[in-house]
Amino acid sequence: MLRQLYIKNYALIDELDMRFQSGFSVITGETGAGKSIILGAVGLLLGQRADSKTVKTGTEKCVVEAHFDLSRYEMQPFFEQNDIEYDAADTIVRREMTAAGKSRAFINDTPVALAMLKELGERLVDVHSQHQNLLLGQHNFQLNVVDLLAADDAELAAYQQTYHRYEALAREVQRVKEDMEQARQNADFMQFQYNELSDARLCDGEQEELEQRSDTMTHAEDIKSALYEASTALSADETGVVVGLRKAVNALRSIDRVYPDAAELAERLDSCYIELKDVDAEVDSKLEDVDFDPAELESVNARLDKIYNLQKKYRVDSVAALLAIQQELEQKLQAMENGDETLAELQRQMDETHQQLAAEAEALTEKRRAAARKIEQQMQARLMPLGMPHVRFAVQMERQDFGSCGQDKVVFLFSANTSTPLQPVAQVASGGEIARVMLALKVMISGAVKLPTIIFDEIDTGVSGKIAEQMAHMMAEMGQADRQVISITHLPQIAALGTVHYKVYKEETQQGTVSHMVMLGSDERVNEIAQMLSGSDVTDAAIQNAKELLRFASEE
Repeated sequence: MLRQLYIKNYALIDELDMRFQSGFSVITGETGAGKSIILGAVGLLLGQRADSKTVKTGTEKCVVEAHFDLSRYEMQPFFEQNDIEYDAADTIVRREMTAAGKSRAFINDTPVALAMLKELGERLVDVHSQHQNLLLGQHNFQLNVVDLLAADDAELAAYQQTYHRYEALAREVQRVKEDMEQARQNADFMQFQYNELSDARLCDGEQEELEQRSDTMTHAEDIKSALYEASTALSADETGVVVGLRKAVNALRSIDRVYPDAAELAERLDSCYIELKDVDAEVDSKLEDVDFDPAELESVNARLDKIYNLQKKYRVDSVAALLAIQQELEQKLQAMENGDETLAELQRQMDETHQQLAAEAEALTEKRRAAARKIEQQMQARLMPLGMPHVRFAVQMERQDFGSCGQDKVVFLFSANTSTPLQPVAQVASGGEIARVMLALKVMISGAVKLPTIIFDEIDTGVSGKIAEQMAHMMAEMGQADRQVISITHLPQIAALGTVHYKVYKEETQQGTVSHMVMLGSDERVNEIAQMLSGSDVTDAAIQNAKELLRFASEE
């Protein structure tokens, strides 16, 4: 639960350092005093979007930091999974924001992404503001309430896993059908293309080899002339390089006895002689190989023309690409032949999955129906003391097509009196009635979900007197079950029932308007509640009334 809240340079707050207690606490203050500012700061810790405009004018950075005691809430796995140091007695959540718009988040001094901060925040604090009453008009919210109280996590997870598999199979069946239909429409053309490429008997690498052969035969005379000239220069009887080199070697050998240095020179020249003699033999061999054959040249060029035409037709630039197209066509034709079998197998899997989906949806529905009956009973029992003695509340479950959360559409029906038929609560309930319905729902939900801290932001809108007192008792009840409940209120009946009372107020300074928050002592609390009762002019009667409210609250 929230133990300490520190705010610096946020909106109208210079610096605020407040400690909070367990149980039921209240926060009061005049409209515009800064209660919403404090809630906005808490929202930053819960991962809400930051706005640089909320950084106090004239400062560079604002800081919002909260300390939580999580020792009773079994949250260690979250910290271990995210590699964050765990301190159950003092978990620190911090958000920093600069005037330039940069924002950073920390959990126990470990920098974290905003998504992780939000994930932890949803498990630490539930802020119920007036706009949340609009959720009563959303079927998803109503279904989520039923699921929470049905404790059907396992059944819902199993159903959703099957549902996703069923959807994947349905998409695959549709894709295969479309491919088969398209294949049937293009079957003749694809077969013609495949036959054309197959009949060409293409081989990867043959284009390069054919192009080389064509160039060689086209320039055969030039090649033979150059090779002949090279051969003559190497091996002519009197002037050839090979013959001259042999003579040089022999000359050096003849003096190596009397001139030892000649032996090394002879060895080096002899190596050159052997290499040149080998080159000469290869030149002669190639000279014999090079020949101009018009018929062969015509055949090579005809083959190349066929390859070039195919490449142009299929808009590729290599034989390898043509072979890839041929393989793809072969696969499509083969798939078309096997398409009926593939489709039948997919349809069989889809039918089996559909049966499993229906069974799991029914199991989910059964748990929801059982929870719905309990919700109806508990809501009736909780709403009657809140000024609705003839209230009726029903959970209507309608069957619909399979969806990601089952086959159930949940609608909360409401009637405040016996003469009015049950209708969707968002359509017929007044603002005050909706506030009471939401409070009753929150009481039920809090029993099913272990949330350390719940903050009610003026949930008492549209109610007063005894009804407000009953609402306060409900919130106090919630705060007795290892939970912290904080209510921001304008009603003295609720303020009197808080075990701890905080006040938010504004002060005009030389630097401008500044918001403060303080914990009230006994006398201060009497004056605050008296002011809530009578307005700015506190009367003796208001003070006496405030004391009575506090005395009654302490006796209950």
